[in-house]
Amino acid sequence: MKVLLLKDPKEDDCGQDPYVRELGLYGLEATLIPVLSFEFLSLPSLSEKLSHPEGYGGLIFTSPRAVEAVERCLQKDAKAEVWKKSLKEKWNAKSVYVVGNATASLVNRIGLHTEGETCGNAEKLAEYICSRESSTLPLLFPCGTLRREILPTMLTDKGILLESITVYQTIPHPGIQGNLSSYYIQQGVPASITFFSPSGLTHSLKHIQELSGDSIGQIKKTNTGDMTVIRIRSTQKMNKGEATPD
Repeated sequence: MKVLLLKDPKEDDCGQDPYVRELGLYGLEATLIPVLSFEFLSLPSLSEKLSHPEGYGGLIFTSPRAVEAVERCLQKDAKAEVWKKSLKEKWNAKSVYVVGNATASLVNRIGLHTEGETCGNAEKLAEYICSRESSTLPLLFPCGTLRREILPTMLTDKGILLESITVYQTIPHPGIQGNLSSYYIQQGVPASITFFSPSGLTHSLKHIQELSGDSIGQIKKTNTGDMTVIRIRSTQKMNKGEATPD
């Protein structure tokens, strides 16, 4: 059975994407197609903020891409050397909150210790931070343009200062249409399609509907998050005339 996963391929220690490996154990032939790309923003401003840990109570990371933005800052000028000699230690004296083990591993890679990674989502991380944070300094929060407001709102309601900086935006992958077309030509209509984010669904669904034609109803659609399933249901209602787009 052929299944389509709309995500970037990521190799693990075994040299294979874990989704492809695990699905293969059940006789499923998985193909990965990236549907999103990212543009980084305000890196000079982020770099300046990272140079002054004394002005912050800690850091918050809720996505791997925010960590990548920090990595890019460290690669410029002489920042990497300063980071190793002093800045890393100063930030490690503060709390570094993260969502998820994948993001935590990236933060660890730049030399920072993390906490909160087992919380699972931004809402639970916000609860965790509220139960522990006592600093009068703001927490630095690098984030994307599509960030959810639940974490900032919960922290603000508890009187915890937060300084957000938008460091990346999500855009459609430039090869999305061509890659999907090639897949359908070579392998036909998949038995299942998995969407990994609301924006991934937004940018790919039209192409999938056009390529699948009358077979679209036979494809099993799965998702990896609450916001994605909400978007799927909304789209299905619009297709049936039960709702109108924003």
